[in-house]
Amino acid sequence: GITLNGSDVSAWADSAPAGLYDMVQDTATEQPAYSAGVLTFASADINNLQTSGANIELTGDFTIGVKLHMTAAGGTLLGDNDINGEFIRFTSTTELRIRVANATAVNIDKDSGTFVEDAYMVLTRASDVLTLYWKGVAQADTETKAGTASIDAIGIRRTDTNPYEGTISEIQIYSSSSAALTANINDRLSTL
Repeated sequence: GITLNGSDVSAWADSAPAGLYDMVQDTATEQPAYSAGVLTFASADINNLQTSGANIELTGDFTIGVKLHMTAAGGTLLGDNDINGEFIRFTSTTELRIRVANATAVNIDKDSGTFVEDAYMVLTRASDVLTLYWKGVAQADTETKAGTASIDAIGIRRTDTNPYEGTISEIQIYSSSSAALTANINDRLSTL
């Protein structure tokens, strides 16, 4: 599902049957690099991809899985580049911040070690409770956050702020949450 502009990514197709949320980048200097199935985002170049159509709107339960290797803290993994206060961002090497509907952000702290490693994560919201799974392990810190999460960008938030530094090889987003779904995503991402 990757469209290349030389060795950079100009589009990443949505693999869901409806295919509503293709991610694109028309500005060549902001296109992430691509090699062997991995997209590399350089924060200095504000590398990002944005939806070509409607925003992804997560109104209730959700599950987000990502295979990544963050190389520097401070970057936005997923966000909205048009609306204030919509993002999932690594604010430090041990803290993930989630802000929904421009309301007060919540932080989930990593149990031990740092996020700066080749890893995979699953973030779930079930009945407004956010749980982070890092490399298949649920972190002890959970937070409560209601509201509609709006996503239209990978690698930045409004406006071209807090660009992500690192790699991403897969993103899965579901508008539901269950133990079985979380287990399946963790299993899938652990093989990449």
